[in-house]
Amino acid sequence: MYFINQVPFTFDELPDGHLYDQDLCKEADKNLSYEPEDLYRSSFYLIDEEVHPCLFPVDLENPEDMPEDPEDMIQHDEEDLMG
Repeated sequence: MYFINQVPFTFDELPDGHLYDQDLCKEADKNLSYEPEDLYRSSFYLIDEEVHPCLFPVDLENPEDMPEDPEDMIQHDEEDLMG
């Protein structure tokens, strides 16, 4: 999960079989759980404020923690691509 000022905005996909990894599940249980709607709202809030780091130039305290290719974090469905 990626945050900017404690606002979640995107996440990394987990590898296949992650539900069978007991250590990973224990670590996840220690953290807050987010629904897709939560990320949708918080991501659009950051977009409205023009501080979404995948879409706008933002000075970050820890840019090395950003995803390798922020464009990969934006999910498009087929209708979006068709116009």
